[in-house]
This record gives sequence, C-alpha cells and structure tokens, in this order.
Amino acid sequence: QVWLVESGGGLVQAGGSLRLSCTASGRTFSGYAMGWFRQAPGKEREFVAAISWSGGSTYYADSVKGRFTISRDNAKNTVYLQMNSLKPEDTAVYYCATTRAGGVPRSTLRYDYWGQGTQVTVSS
Repeated sequence: QVWLVESGGGLVQAGGSLRLSCTASGRTFSGYAMGWFRQAPGKEREFVAAISWSGGSTYYADSVKGRFTISRDNAKNTVYLQMNSLKPEDTAVYYCATTRAGGVPRSTLRYDYWGQGTQVTVSS
C-alpha cells in the first residue's frame, strides 16, 4: 500500500505562483514514476505533469508547458509541482499519483495510488 499526501494549495491571484508537494509513505518511493493531475468542477480529471523515478524524464500537458515544473526528491519521498504564471483556468483540485507500471504514463488509468487532492484557486 502507498499513501500520498498533497499540500501547498491555496488561493492566488492570476500571474502568481504556488508550489505543491506530495509526500509518499508505505512502499519504496524510488523506482516508480509520479504524476500530477487536476480536476475542475464538472470536468474529467486531466493530466498535468509526470516525472520518471530518476527525475531525468518529465512530461507536461500543453496547457501548462513553460509555466509548471515537476521535480522530485527521492530521499524525502516527495514530488513537487512548481506553478508559475497561474491563470484562472488552472483552478482545480490537484492530485498526485504513483504507478506500478513501467515508463512515465500520462493516463489516469495507468496510475494505481492517489492522494486526496489539494485545492488551487486562481482569481482573476
């Protein structure tokens, strides 16, 4: 079993920044890809960013490319999402997830464990 706990969400004005953290406990954190997803009211959960276990490969949704940065610290069992130049359309509940699958998946279906989510609200 793996437990994931997100933190760092909040209310920010458009153009501002937030850094989300996700700390894992349970099975070994290293060796598995991690992802960030988000879900806005009335919408499906969507991919935001993902990172390989080494941190050497990262992937982003087109909507956040150039503004968000995913990173991880395996010694701290933590993955981060630095969000800059935030827009009102970034408002959502943000979830981190980990997968037992190989590679660095971008589909929600490939992820096995999820955190409870943290709310990010961007005001205009």
